[in-house]
Amino acid sequence: MKLYLKIWRQKNADSKGSMVDYTLDGVESDMSFLEMLDILNEELISKGEEPVEFDHDCREGICGTCSLMINGQPHGPDSRITVCQLHMRSFNDGDEIVIEPWRATAFPIIKDLIVDRSAFDRIQQAGGYISVNTSGRPVDANAIPIEKEMADKSFNAATCIGCGACVAACKNASAMLFTSAKVSQFALLPQGQVEAAERVQNMVRQMDLEGFGNCTNTGACEVECPKGISLENIARMNREYLSASVKG
Repeated sequence: MKLYLKIWRQKNADSKGSMVDYTLDGVESDMSFLEMLDILNEELISKGEEPVEFDHDCREGICGTCSLMINGQPHGPDSRITVCQLHMRSFNDGDEIVIEPWRATAFPIIKDLIVDRSAFDRIQQAGGYISVNTSGRPVDANAIPIEKEMADKSFNAATCIGCGACVAACKNASAMLFTSAKVSQFALLPQGQVEAAERVQNMVRQMDLEGFGNCTNTGACEVECPKGISLENIARMNREYLSASVKG
């Protein structure tokens, strides 16, 4: 399979980037998208050229590190997958593929296809944890009765891998789906109730400080999320935030 690639190249955060054309031949349909990029980089290195920088880690669809915009769509044309799970059989011989990094002010480009997503880390650090001290021997978490419906919803929210596809898909570059998932996974459990008000206020405040846009309920975030995180989490976070603000 022969492909025509248009890839965003940018030397560093302070440089001006541009799209660069590459032609890659001999691509096999059972290759993953990242393996295809590996082949391209091998060719570039053999020619003495700079390889294309892109993030990757587990290559198993778990970490979300491999995030890319492919033909204008986060993670490419298939649904509920990350880029490392995208295979070249999703493309045809002679296809032109445009590959770009996430585009958001809060995700500044570091180099080529790599962006700085540490804004998500700071949102998480602002309150995405449980830190309540206990006196004496704490009760085992498994001994606390939790309704199955609530446990399932919390688990589903916790599957968010923080890839940033929700931000990339949103016309406002909003991080509401990510933040609400991290709020919900604790808000739905009794262990998270003690710090619930403080948590949602701190995390939303940090989200705004990072420069993410507002949510206008377009729904693109849920559609493009590789884990299918539900918009219900945004509604829940809004309720939690309003309640915390009134009590405060």
